Amino acid sequence: MRMHGARIIRRSWILAAAGTLAQMGFAPVWSASIDAGRAAFRQQCALCHSAEANDGGGGDAPNLLGVFGRRAAGLANYPYSKALLASGLTWDAATLDRFLSAPAAVVPGSFMRVAVPEQDTRASIIAYLQATGAASAAVNASVSVASARKPKKGSEDWRQDAPGRMHRIDVANLPPPFDSPSTANRSRILPRPPGAKLRVPAGFAINIFASDLQAPRNMRVAPNGDIFVAETAAGRIRVMRPSADGAKAQTVTIFAQGLTGPFGMQFYPAGDTPQWLYIAENNRVVRYAYTVGDIRAAGAPEIIVKELVPNSRFGHSTRDIAFSPDGRRMFVSVGSASNVAENMAKKSVAEAKAWEAEHGLGATWDTEAHRADVLVFDVGSDGPGKVFASGIRNCVGLTIQPQTGDLWCTTNERDLLGDDLVPDYSTRVKAGGYYGWPWYYMGNHEDPRLKGERPDLAGKATVPDVPYTAHSAALTLVFYNATSGRSAFPKEYVGDGFAVMHGSWNRAIRTGYKVVRVRMKNGVPTGEYDDFMVGFIISDAAVWGRPVGSAVANDGSLLISDDAGNRVYRISYHR
Repeated sequence: MRMHGARIIRRSWILAAAGTLAQMGFAPVWSASIDAGRAAFRQQCALCHSAEANDGGGGDAPNLLGVFGRRAAGLANYPYSKALLASGLTWDAATLDRFLSAPAAVVPGSFMRVAVPEQDTRASIIAYLQATGAASAAVNASVSVASARKPKKGSEDWRQDAPGRMHRIDVANLPPPFDSPSTANRSRILPRPPGAKLRVPAGFAINIFASDLQAPRNMRVAPNGDIFVAETAAGRIRVMRPSADGAKAQTVTIFAQGLTGPFGMQFYPAGDTPQWLYIAENNRVVRYAYTVGDIRAAGAPEIIVKELVPNSRFGHSTRDIAFSPDGRRMFVSVGSASNVAENMAKKSVAEAKAWEAEHGLGATWDTEAHRADVLVFDVGSDGPGKVFASGIRNCVGLTIQPQTGDLWCTTNERDLLGDDLVPDYSTRVKAGGYYGWPWYYMGNHEDPRLKGERPDLAGKATVPDVPYTAHSAALTLVFYNATSGRSAFPKEYVGDGFAVMHGSWNRAIRTGYKVVRVRMKNGVPTGEYDDFMVGFIISDAAVWGRPVGSAVANDGSLLISDDAGNRVYRISYHR
């Protein structure tokens, strides 16, 4: 009831601002619909951005409250792209219209990859942003920002991070929803402070392998030791060739460019002489002919999957890719379009079960069709992809466990339920498995925002293998399999995983921004993980790096990309 009242009040102050807009110097786009703009914003933008004071929405992206009249890249607490910082733009209706229609054309190199091509939709979104911004000025509203507070007993605190510190999330004793407030606590990215050091366990050393990249993200190692890195926002793939001692990138070249949000990469077939490099873009899969040692693509890409989903241009945008050990199947992860399916049309239980009969247990529909899924394609076939596993909100990283051949997802779970809900995770993914989203989480915990909608799914969601601290933003996982090399880790690390955590925004006490060791015993996850590389967090408000991708180099060292510092780090072991 309070939520309904809050919506009425919020709408009333937006509409009340109409009478003062002209006096305040605003020229509203009244030919468009503010209500339609709000609906479009919530469907296409709200997963990353918020636009109204204290609305609790948005993700790890700039807040758009009061964006009109603001200089582009004008907030102090967000790591904007160099391109936007240098653009010289100021946001008004005309500039927003141009930018939303083609972000990469207006600001080449912008991190904003998702366009809004429909003119009417753009006009309505702009009218909505204009009205909310003017209204906030009229009532002197401000964005709710987390203030430092002591963590609740048992809650994670970044100050306790240390190499070797063990973690285990007890799924049976999770707090209830809304046990703590939902807080927008975006990190301020600062330059590396003097004396700041990344910490790793004794016997290990860390150095900068490559710098001056553009927001490097996922990485893959070629058979000859070249490291391929996706600069997702820039739409290109670079090749880093190690120096003779492996300590740094001797050369960095562009393999391919002009791609749309490339992230996942795989060489195919597996082995010493692959013939192709497959790349998962935002909404398709392509491949380039490849001969070991190539540092530039020899020709244009071949399109393998023309379209992954019909509505890929909003919501979670990165796609990863993996092949089954026998090379016959290709897996592609596609994240959800929303936080918790807010915009998905409702179905009765009977209607939902009829949909599931064709699409699989827990499959979503409407704007979420074939999303929050791992899709599977038959290699060499033109047939459409099928849902391999469902209910995985945002499987950012896909990987095959070498020891067992199991497929793994590393997943960002949902937001806005409190500091310690819902845990992110890495897990083995089984054919036909359902992992809970959006109706359930961590097994049989029902999301209160969708309470009672799917009682038939109670008890059917798989509990993930390795839950992480909520809002850590776990992105990728690599299994350590090096048994030789001048920088190889001790043998007790072989078979374990390394998960990379990009860092929290929806948590008052910051967490993540680190690399953790995922413990295995005889190839089976124990559910425990240890801090391995820490040190990026400066304070409750600021950090100096955000790790993303991981790869094991041919000399046995572990490489970690940082899309805030534009670097790749190298962790080596010295006997």
